[in-house]
Amino acid sequence: MIEIKELPVMRGSVPLRYAKGHFATNHSHINYYIDITYQKTRLSEAKESARELVSHFINNTPVDTILCLDGTAVLGTCVAQELTKTGFCTMNQHQTIYVVEPEYNANSQIIFRENIVPMIRGKHVLVLMASVTTGFTAERSMEAINYYGGTTVGIAALYRAVDEVAGYVVRSVYSVNDLPDYESYDYRDCPYCKRGRRIEALVNSFGYSAL
Repeated sequence: MIEIKELPVMRGSVPLRYAKGHFATNHSHINYYIDITYQKTRLSEAKESARELVSHFINNTPVDTILCLDGTAVLGTCVAQELTKTGFCTMNQHQTIYVVEPEYNANSQIIFRENIVPMIRGKHVLVLMASVTTGFTAERSMEAINYYGGTTVGIAALYRAVDEVAGYVVRSVYSVNDLPDYESYDYRDCPYCKRGRRIEALVNSFGYSAL
């Protein structure tokens, strides 16, 4: 069991929960696990996080669809409500925002079924993620949006370790500035592995599995 702590500095009333150690993701080894479980599942925290997140947006670009990665559908719904309240425009006929989640094929590629494609094709799509650390997942989602005929208009996350991905600024509630010693390594160049320090947990957008 890893020890989850709360960062002393908060944005609004939602703390950043984290654990420090040696963790492995699908793409890298990291020294911090960012726990965004409650922001994704607890309505009160999702609403507060959405409010903080939208405060960083500039409302001169329409948002028609929010693509929710990492299980952020609850947060995405709250973001859609906040965008609507703060005057963001949408090109959709009914003046509302679609909130969709991706499906993955056997090769881990994002696909959209025929009934969902109209919510992507010709739409201005905001990519919402739990965290953006390497930018790899964000880039793959943007490729899928482009393939299905949509236009990416931004990337948003609860936490970011990079400032931009493929030319898009990543908007977030918390950033690497809040954890200045955050590090992400290619598994072949991980200094912890080279020193023989064991991996404490496998982590992904669903949580962690202690080893």
